[in-house]
Amino acid sequence: MAAPPPAAAAAGPHSVFVYGTLMAEEVVRVLLGRAPPSSPALLPGHRRFSLRGRVYPAILPAPGYAVSGKVFKGLTDRELHVFDMFEDEYVKKTVEVSLADTLEKSLAYAYIWGNEGDPNLYGEWDYEEWRKVHLKDYLEMTQEFMDEIVQF
Repeated sequence: MAAPPPAAAAAGPHSVFVYGTLMAEEVVRVLLGRAPPSSPALLPGHRRFSLRGRVYPAILPAPGYAVSGKVFKGLTDRELHVFDMFEDEYVKKTVEVSLADTLEKSLAYAYIWGNEGDPNLYGEWDYEEWRKVHLKDYLEMTQEFMDEIVQF
């Protein structure tokens, strides 16, 4: 389960850096019922990996690398909680990202892979390839996830 947010950031609005399947606004719309405002962003000091047997990526700290993605802004506490449940294999951490459109630095949450020595990490995950090959099935899986959590 994801770690709770730092006390100073407990109340929304929240910003979240995404770098994988959540870059697809279609997926975010299924999860949140909307696509919050976003900006392209870069997370320095991290590297994105593929995971054997999974269609989604992982990121880990890695000096000399940077991960491109985007930052969703203005998430409510409830929306952040939905992301936390969806990203339950990751550890939520506060990171500093560079916003590509303004070059400003900004704090955001990011979901970091918890197992740095995971033998299933390999290569670089490709977003465009994922969209072509897996998006349709991933949207169905995401809807099933939402149907399940709504029952609780």
